[in-house]
Amino acid sequence: MAHPSIRSPLLAAALLVLSVLGPAQAAPDGVMLPVPAVTLYPGDVISDAHLVDRAFRMGARVSIDNRLAVVGKVARRTLLPGQPIPLNAVDDPKVVRRGVPTQVVFRESDLVITGIVEPMASASVNEMVKARNPDTGLMVVGVVQADGTIRVGSE
Repeated sequence: MAHPSIRSPLLAAALLVLSVLGPAQAAPDGVMLPVPAVTLYPGDVISDAHLVDRAFRMGARVSIDNRLAVVGKVARRTLLPGQPIPLNAVDDPKVVRRGVPTQVVFRESDLVITGIVEPMASASVNEMVKARNPDTGLMVVGVVQADGTIRVGSE
């Protein structure tokens, strides 16, 4: 019998189904997806501790289905607990920030030239970024390295 405070027969039926299936069991045509366990805000780095697996029915919605595809990424928008994570809701962490002085490195054979530039956009590792030399105004294009430098040149 339904709880006395539940007036909707549809809601009572849904609660009955949930109590029988339980939260961790997937329907036969379902899939387990990693979802946030807590609210994640834009700029938060997602760790494995922030995620739990939850069963969903197969649907047309495109969302991340692999925990490894999310861990270490940064939330681009607010992610709510228990909700699937859309593919465009996470991004790689930005290693260089727009306008923040960054070291630029040019290497060719034994020649190494370094300097300071201001990136024109924030960028992740292995992304191309345009940067301006604050002294001369010269624009260069380089690739962001894991150590936070920008590599220019052919090597």
